[in-house]
Amino acid sequence: MDLSDSPFSDFLGFELLLADQDRELLGFVRSFMNRQVEPIINDFWTRAEFPHEIVPPMAELGIAGLAYDGPGCPGRGAFVNGMVAMEMSRIDPSIGTFMGVHGGLAMGSIQLCGSEEQKQRWLPAMARMELIGAFGLTEPDIGSAIAGGLATTARRDGDDWVLDGEKKWIGNAAFADLVIIWARDEADGEVKGFVVEKNTPGMTFTKQEDKIALRVVQNAEIHLSGVRVPDANRLQEANSFADTSRVLRVTRMDVAWQATGCARGAFEHALRYTTHREQFGKSIGSFQLVQDLLVKMLSNVTASIAMNVRASQLQDAGVLKDEHASLCKVHSTVRMRETVGWAREVLGGNGILLEHHVGRFVADAEAIYSYEGTREINTLIVGRAITGEGAFV
Repeated sequence: MDLSDSPFSDFLGFELLLADQDRELLGFVRSFMNRQVEPIINDFWTRAEFPHEIVPPMAELGIAGLAYDGPGCPGRGAFVNGMVAMEMSRIDPSIGTFMGVHGGLAMGSIQLCGSEEQKQRWLPAMARMELIGAFGLTEPDIGSAIAGGLATTARRDGDDWVLDGEKKWIGNAAFADLVIIWARDEADGEVKGFVVEKNTPGMTFTKQEDKIALRVVQNAEIHLSGVRVPDANRLQEANSFADTSRVLRVTRMDVAWQATGCARGAFEHALRYTTHREQFGKSIGSFQLVQDLLVKMLSNVTASIAMNVRASQLQDAGVLKDEHASLCKVHSTVRMRETVGWAREVLGGNGILLEHHVGRFVADAEAIYSYEGTREINTLIVGRAITGEGAFV
């Protein structure tokens, strides 16, 4: 193998770091996304609907919970999972986000915070995508301050827990079979996790409408009123927000990879556009200013991949820290925002038409830029690590 074996946007051949079987898996994902997602996604994005028909063939890929080695999970590791997350978001960030919520946040909560019995009960079916998961942490009035300000409550009542509160921006919630709800125990004030099953009385959903980003992702507000959950559905190893953070540390890397995929997809569409768009009698790809933008985009994508590869290697070695994941999230999302803007610039007015795809990446980048911790919050996590001084408030 040599660098010519890698796609043109993998300029330094990072895919060559993968084992043969993992490169084969990445190829299957690429084929699926190219053939079954890209031809239909603009229509679903316009209608703000999710293409449920792609779930069965996606399940056959065996990529749900890819990083985890729990019951029924593929156990391929963080690096392979990151490359797949980037590949999915390279075609459509909404589908990448859908899998990040299901296979990352929801399955990760059970893998990292559940008992062995709970892992056996839920993970195999989730890995087969027979059960779809969602992750309910953010609330209508609490976003960045969620660690100390989480308002949803949990009260022990015999063998059950009673949950009350509101959640917002919960991806997949509109159709999920299992929702991980994080709530504050009224008795000790600590945050605990609960697996709430679909159709549980007292849990209702309101789909969030009129989003301008990730329109295919079905976000919902969750309303919890006297929701009774058996103690058997309480995540047995989730006893404080520190345990919630263990999940977020892992999945924050997923978002860094998704951001890189979003930037990479926009770059690829912009580069293709320059090969057939002509002005002043020649291809715009021959113009110096256009080439300048293309190289800037490629530099951003390549630098982000490099940073994420190293952090994922640390994750696979079990030494990834919060500040590592936060630095990757900050860098990848800032560079993504810059890159999609340059891609739009290359296309001129055509950049706002869905038929050229770039406009979708420009819009979707705005959501990725903010979720899993804003740039400011992640910056302060890194800043605390390098100075020893907390500067949050």
